Amino acid sequence: MAVLKQNEEFDADSIRGKVIGIASDMVMHDSGFHFHTTKAQLLYAPSGCMTVTTSDRQLVLPPFRMLWIPANEIHRVNFRNIVAYRSIYFDECYAEKYMNSSLRVLNVNPLLKEIIERICFWEWSELRNDQVSLLNVFWDEISGAPEEKLELKIPQDRRFKKFSEEWTLRYAMPPMLKKLAEKTGAVEKTISRIFKKETGLSYQEWRQQWRLQRSIELLVEGNSIGEVSHILDFSSDSAFIEFFKKQTGSTPLQYLIKHE
Repeated sequence: MAVLKQNEEFDADSIRGKVIGIASDMVMHDSGFHFHTTKAQLLYAPSGCMTVTTSDRQLVLPPFRMLWIPANEIHRVNFRNIVAYRSIYFDECYAEKYMNSSLRVLNVNPLLKEIIERICFWEWSELRNDQVSLLNVFWDEISGAPEEKLELKIPQDRRFKKFSEEWTLRYAMPPMLKKLAEKTGAVEKTISRIFKKETGLSYQEWRQQWRLQRSIELLVEGNSIGEVSHILDFSSDSAFIEFFKKQTGSTPLQYLIKHE
């Protein structure tokens, strides 16, 4: 077991064992881009919200979602508020018996939440019979966990690299198309064409999806409807609620309650 301190380094590949769990309460964290050569990783936070960026996409992990990261998948983990960080590393040969080698965002039910918490506080040693039995339940549950599709493809064009980094780190919000054209020197039609080609969305659609991801983060972090509406430049609280409901099928409050 490892209860990590805020800036303590941890190298999962250097530790032998089928299952290695760690736990930490951290704030303002940026892992930087990295990958694990011999371990698959399950990433989860029972409280707080994490943003994960891969080589080509961005994902948001509120407390009702977990992320399966196969070995050798480049990724970066960011969060700006207090997060109860939980991570389980599985030996690649062991994990591939149960999970395919693809990045997956999965829903966390109450049973999975409790199992993950227990595994993260196990001693790092040979697995006991009762631990093997619990892992069997874990794999059964994770195999049936609904997959979430809320992800955002990141444009790779060099003209947007600096801006994409700022948007990923939440230093800035994607502006309206006209403003972005002024900042990049690219005409609006060119920007729209690039985003459609590289993300599958028009720039306006992409910006709305970014705002949706950010709104979920802000709500999970405890911000009010009014605060989220103001931060994300909605014209009114009701405009934000209507936007959120159109995107998710629920009002912000219903969305959070449904996933508690």
